[in-house]
Formats: sequence, structure tokens, C-alpha cells
Amino acid sequence: MADSLKMPVEATHIMMFARSIGDDNPIYRDAEAAKANEVGHIIAPPTFPRAVAQFDPHYHLRVKNGEKWFGSGKNPTGLEEPAKSTGGLHAEQHFEYHRHPKPGDVLTVTTRDGERWEKESKRAGKLMFSETIQEFRDQNGELVVTSRSIGVKTERPVEQG
Repeated sequence: MADSLKMPVEATHIMMFARSIGDDNPIYRDAEAAKANEVGHIIAPPTFPRAVAQFDPHYHLRVKNGEKWFGSGKNPTGLEEPAKSTGGLHAEQHFEYHRHPKPGDVLTVTTRDGERWEKESKRAGKLMFSETIQEFRDQNGELVVTSRSIGVKTERPVEQG
């Protein structure tokens, strides 16, 4: 079953995202400079679709008022007991652009499971890969971006050596 979120795309959202990744290309913030580009308007940086996590009220790394937060540093913060590792790792991220997201778009993001496969590892046992696919459609139902994320879980912790 697919989950769905709404993601409004605003010029300031694009500008702040670009600043957060250290990209000062004027096409992400300056409407006049963007008009001179072949696209003709402000566009979002290539990894911008990952910002959809901030529109997901259940996103596990998002701060929730009144709740202790796992944190995003090397060690968990705000928790009495450190969280146990799930053995999971974000392995790959792919974006296929059908057109550039732009200010004024309201994207509906649908998430579904993709392929699953396994490989054997000498150090961690079985490696279990899973793909998550997100489709970003605009207010007219047109496909804007397809995102594919690959995660991997290990059968056992990696042996140091």
C-alpha cells in the first residue's frame, strides 16, 4: 500500500535548501538570473526531493514538540538509553527528473516498496537490500520526479578486523 504526502514548493524553501547544502547557484534564488537560463524560472537543487521528509509527521529524525529526540549526531541525544542499531544503512539514492520542481508547485508524493534482493557478505553475513520508490506529481497530476532509495540491513554486526 502506498503512502501519500503533500509538499508545497516555495521559492524561499528552495533558497534555504540550496544554502543548507552550500550551493549558491543563482538559479535557486534569483528570479531574474533564472529567467536567463534555458528553463526560465527558479528551480530546485537536484537532491531537493529529500526535503519531503520534513512534511512527514512520522519521520523518525524530525523533532517533535514535547518528545525526547533521537538527534542527528554521532550519538543519540535526549534519550535515557542509547538507541540500538537496526543494522540498516542508506546505500544509494537516485533521482529521475521528468521536469524541474519550481515555486508554486504542490507536489503529491507517493511512496511504495520496490525490489528486494540479498547478497552474502563474509563480514556481516546476509545483506538484505530493499528499494523504496517515491513519485512526485504536481498539482496537475504530471510526474515531476521519481526517486529511488536503496537501503541495506545486515544479518549480524560487521566484525571489526
